[in-house]
Amino acid sequence: MTFTLFIVNDAPYGNERAYNALRLAGALASREGQAVRLFLMADAVGCAKSGQKVPEGYYNVQLMLGKVARKGEVGLCGTCMDARGLRDDELIEGTKRGTLAQLADWTAEADKVLVF
Repeated sequence: MTFTLFIVNDAPYGNERAYNALRLAGALASREGQAVRLFLMADAVGCAKSGQKVPEGYYNVQLMLGKVARKGEVGLCGTCMDARGLRDDELIEGTKRGTLAQLADWTAEADKVLVF
């Protein structure tokens, strides 16, 4: 089993870093022998906000993140959540508040770390 950690820093919309990270994480998580963990930091914690509504035909980060969460693990920086007023009860299913210690553990355990 190969373990890949994705660390995402950018907001869900405005540029395509979070979008591309989620595309790659989802594709990798679908492969046999691959384990994916994703940690959202800074403005990327907004990716896990439930109730996102986007224009028709536009990608929806909430749906993309949900697919990754069903196949892997998704943690959010608790300090970053607090700074942005994001509460635990606002998170999509399968995502949860995390800590820097958790990120350090995931980093030490990972075979690959990708930062977006």
